[in-house]
Amino acid sequence: MASSCTISAFLLILLLTHSAHSPAAAFYLPGSYPQRYRPGDTLAAKVNSLTSPSSKLPYPYYSLPFCAPPDGVRHAAESLGELLLGDRIETSPYRFSMLNNTAPLFLCRTDPLSPGAAGLIKSRIDDAYQVNLLLDTLPVMRYVKNPIAPDVLLRSTGFPVGVRADDGEYYVYNHLSLTVLVNKQKGTTRVESLMATADGAELIGLNNGGGYTVVGFEVVPCSVDHDAASVKDNNMYDEIASKAAAGCDPSVVGMRVQGDRSLVFSYEVAFVESGVEWPSRWDAYLEMGGARVHWFSILNSIVVVAFLAAIVLVILLRTVRRDLGQYEELGGGEAGGAQADELAGWKLVAGDVFRAPSHPVLLCVLTADGVRNLGMGVVTIVFAALGFMSPACRGALVTGMFCFYLVLGVAAGFTAVGVWKTVRQGDAAGWKAVAWRASFAFPGVGFAVFTVLNCVLWYNGSTGAVPFLLFLVILLLWFFVSVPLTLAGGLVASRVRHVEFPVKTNKIARQVPAAQCSPWVFVAAAGTLPFGTLFIELFFIMSSLWLGRVYYVFGFLLVVLALLVTVCAEVSVVLTYMGLCVEDWRWWWRAFFASGSVALYILGYAVYYLVFDLHSLAGPVSAALYVGYSLLMALAVMLATGAVGLGASFCFVHYLFSSISLPK
Repeated sequence: MASSCTISAFLLILLLTHSAHSPAAAFYLPGSYPQRYRPGDTLAAKVNSLTSPSSKLPYPYYSLPFCAPPDGVRHAAESLGELLLGDRIETSPYRFSMLNNTAPLFLCRTDPLSPGAAGLIKSRIDDAYQVNLLLDTLPVMRYVKNPIAPDVLLRSTGFPVGVRADDGEYYVYNHLSLTVLVNKQKGTTRVESLMATADGAELIGLNNGGGYTVVGFEVVPCSVDHDAASVKDNNMYDEIASKAAAGCDPSVVGMRVQGDRSLVFSYEVAFVESGVEWPSRWDAYLEMGGARVHWFSILNSIVVVAFLAAIVLVILLRTVRRDLGQYEELGGGEAGGAQADELAGWKLVAGDVFRAPSHPVLLCVLTADGVRNLGMGVVTIVFAALGFMSPACRGALVTGMFCFYLVLGVAAGFTAVGVWKTVRQGDAAGWKAVAWRASFAFPGVGFAVFTVLNCVLWYNGSTGAVPFLLFLVILLLWFFVSVPLTLAGGLVASRVRHVEFPVKTNKIARQVPAAQCSPWVFVAAAGTLPFGTLFIELFFIMSSLWLGRVYYVFGFLLVVLALLVTVCAEVSVVLTYMGLCVEDWRWWWRAFFASGSVALYILGYAVYYLVFDLHSLAGPVSAALYVGYSLLMALAVMLATGAVGLGASFCFVHYLFSSISLPK
């Protein structure tokens, strides 16, 4: 599967070029293809890490005494994104033949549980750990009744390790009633033929005369009190005569977790022909979590934000044009200078408005890292919206983000040195130091947080910890790919023409009048409007990150991102104009933080989400992970939005003072 994700771009080009007239072309996700099975073909389910909504420490599936496959446990191919996300996909003993329904089959009987093993299972049950099975890349889905509306079924991926009964005893789900939904294919479509030319016809089975595809994978977990003594002579996959044959009832528990007692595992499978076609098989996963509310909320947010942005834009244009018009009516230049000064306070700071800001190196570095973060977000969302990073390619989104971030080191270096050279009006001296700092600033902070949290995960034996070899690979990619690209971008910027200021800067700085209210109060309050574009979408993003829900409405996210950039630019420009009107020429840093202050509200929302949506978060390690990654996310957003605000304000100030006749 990882190889198909790698060549997904090539496949999309083929589909767009050769299948423009094929009705099925619009439904296939790039990077995935249908695997067809004949009746009787073997299907093998795989297992992923044990995960929990309350504990953010994933653990290996075989860290608990589950049954192992007869030929041993083997690791499946994993991409960079899967490893970073904590996925550890391994083979499982759950095997069945296409269209062959089975009676309950015996898997294994464990050795008598030691007190430590029994305590570990109980701990995993208390922390609500879920077992995650995969079949043909589809996660297993479980349906449960809604306690509020019993007629409504709730869908969730995975199933609990076990349950704690009202009497305080712990029971493990040791019997699985699996249902595989299959769709009978009538023949090979032209799209599949094109895919076959790239991936190999044997993967699709063009000669099997149709075949069946897996379009759903469901489970009903049960706790059945198997008699361990009666199955001691059974071999794996033997039919088992027990209470499981009477039907799987999740409300009845029987296999108690107890020291010195063996656990017996079994399963059964039923194949059901479904009308769901293969290209639509992910719909059930992507529509989880209240899709109607999700879409309505996003649409409502887009309409409100667009309306507010239009108001801000109209007010801004009318005010600036009025000032310029009144100034020109008075004659402009020196003739009408005295009267124009009273009408346009911003004209008085013409000799200081382009004065270099305090700590210019830091501003250049932060802006460069912001451009890099914003570029990574835009490119990733665009590719995801086009279908290149579908859920079928596990970890593709994280892999893409990482690769884009490395490559966009060129943009970071170019921006850092470009801003540095512009502030110094063509003097590129010291550009190497600026480029070096840009290559180590935010990446260094992010890597430091990542290293600390990774050590915590290592210590706790979680699969969320990045393997040491991959850790070294990431470090080497940073030093030998990201840093050289950043320096290369800085080299290019040092040799290109800088942006010239339209007015000359005075040698002596003009005194800034005392303000009745600190301008930083308005800067802090300015983040509310950009946050208004984010908070609805932020809820679903946080739910995807911390509650394991599938997020795949990247088309809406792209629109929200465009609105966010627009609002950040407008808010920063408005505050910059307000500052210039009161003769405060120190706009550089305020322009950056006016839009970047949205990070404060993101942090506030993270606290709110922790209290009201992650109130069951268990343990200091999970809390440390949440706090660390929330701070890192807020910092990344602050840099990206701050870069937008600074760039918009610079363009506005440059345009404003280029539009009037001032002596240079």
